[in-house]
Amino acid sequence: MVTIFWLAISYLLGAMPFGLLISRTCCGIDPREQGSGNIGATNVGRLCGTKYGALTLALDMIKGFLPVALATTFSDSSFFLTLVATAAICGHMFSIFLHGKGGKGVATWVGAFVAISTSGTILCGLGFLAALYFYNFVSLASLVMVALMPVVLLFQGMFGAIPLALVLMALIFWKHSANIQRLMAGEEHPWKMK
Repeated sequence: MVTIFWLAISYLLGAMPFGLLISRTCCGIDPREQGSGNIGATNVGRLCGTKYGALTLALDMIKGFLPVALATTFSDSSFFLTLVATAAICGHMFSIFLHGKGGKGVATWVGAFVAISTSGTILCGLGFLAALYFYNFVSLASLVMVALMPVVLLFQGMFGAIPLALVLMALIFWKHSANIQRLMAGEEHPWKMK
């Protein structure tokens, strides 16, 4: 019963559409109708400015970090912690407040995995930065980052976390399917002009 309650709380926290709230309140726009159509930090930053994108990023990370960090106070099961992370990330991706729609989950994923494995997330973050530096696409860098996590968890011996890390990787790849198609067609928008 405690597990179900905690997963429900994690989902609801993850479902909070901070990008939409910030965009509407501070910029008077709906990010679902402009730019990439996404409520995440990258689109909010493009539409409203860097500071609002950064605020969205921070809040989306916190809603992944907080439930997992609190869960570590009463459980050290890596499977349970990744289950909590999955609930929060799925809340962001499939928000009850947005009729089952939502963002791509990357920032919430980062926050959640910082609480599960800080060192592992740092390593994956370095992979993100390297891919962004060499290829200049946030979407591609994000995919590299989430794909590295199961490998990092394997080397860290956190075997219980690997199954759901793979599920989350697949979900994030699926959410990025349009980005992947644009990358393959050479039509994806770069992060910044070189």
